Amino acid sequence: MKRLLLFTALFLLLTSCGSAPPAEAPPPAGTEETAQNLPLEPPEEPPPPAEQSEGEKIAAFLETLTLEEKVGQLFFVRCPAENAAADVQTYRLGGYILFGRDTKDKTANDLVQAIAGYQAAADIPLLIGVDEEGGSVVRVSSNPHIRSTKFPSARKVWEAGPEALAASTREKNQLLQALGFNVNLAPVADVSTNPADFIYPRTIGEDAQTTAAYVETVVNTMSSGGLGSVLKHFPGYGNNADTHTGIAIDKRPMETFTENDFLPFQSGIAAGDGKTAVLVSHNLVTCMDAGLPASLSPAVHQVIRETLKFDGVIMTDDLAMDAVAAYAKDGAVSVIAVAAGNDLIITTDYRTQIPKVIEAVQSGALEESVIDAACARVLQWKQNLGLLPAGLLDGNPSSPSGAAS
Repeated sequence: MKRLLLFTALFLLLTSCGSAPPAEAPPPAGTEETAQNLPLEPPEEPPPPAEQSEGEKIAAFLETLTLEEKVGQLFFVRCPAENAAADVQTYRLGGYILFGRDTKDKTANDLVQAIAGYQAAADIPLLIGVDEEGGSVVRVSSNPHIRSTKFPSARKVWEAGPEALAASTREKNQLLQALGFNVNLAPVADVSTNPADFIYPRTIGEDAQTTAAYVETVVNTMSSGGLGSVLKHFPGYGNNADTHTGIAIDKRPMETFTENDFLPFQSGIAAGDGKTAVLVSHNLVTCMDAGLPASLSPAVHQVIRETLKFDGVIMTDDLAMDAVAAYAKDGAVSVIAVAAGNDLIITTDYRTQIPKVIEAVQSGALEESVIDAACARVLQWKQNLGLLPAGLLDGNPSSPSGAAS
């Protein structure tokens, strides 16, 4: 009994001296107090929207265009003598090609102002092209007000060596760009070693491998300078007659093309960095299509896409040439050309041809998806050449409509 009383006294003494009371049990998990005592985690932010690819932006931009605007973009036409600026808006043109008539007797400033006027009229910047091959085809340097001498022929410059060729090409690029051109319809990629051939004076007169090296140098120099190039005249002119005045039938076997004529085109495509196009001749090449000229043949265009693996712009030679006149139903040769796989139509008769293409789509004779695919490639070429103002493909252009960057 004494021992029990002693323990009780000791316990009372300790508690009266301020000993801490026993800790309370923690509140059950999930109570308000527990939530307040735990560190707060920031809420998860939604992932940023995926950046659209350039192709996706072009596809979205296409959806904002009318049929008339899309069809107009497929026409790279001869600049008319009158109403050129007005026609840009009326027909929603993709571009103008200037010829000797358009540059004759003009000063450099005259030409700059004229081209600037065409661009100012455009909702989508224009391709402004010219045939400035050198030698016998010189639409700009033939004017002594712009250059004191004509640019020399491809053969003459090639004979001076690759460095001289690159230097001459750079000089040509700089002159054309200063005037407002963004495409030179060059180089000639045809292989010809026979002086009797129609195309020989416009070539370097060498074999396929040498011509391929020439084309690579020219296209690489043009592309690095931002100027569009055009490889012509697919699938290779060979020894054929002049298609400006009639049909030329090419009976060479396919092996001749795959082993020789295609080589310069393949070289140019590889060097083009997205800035080169392919122009198709009006020759009727029997080993590919015995019934239609190359420019109107789906089979020939399939060769360009599948054999040469080219996914850029394909354009016709001038559809005003006599070699294609007989193939046009009701004059609608451009409808055949677009259906064959061309992305750009070169013609003088655009005021007739553009309505024909629009009518073909509206009647169901031509699928609008064909127009869309061609227009997308044209817009991509313009984008690769730096022609589209920043933000245009996002629906928010940062520079005035039609002003090339």
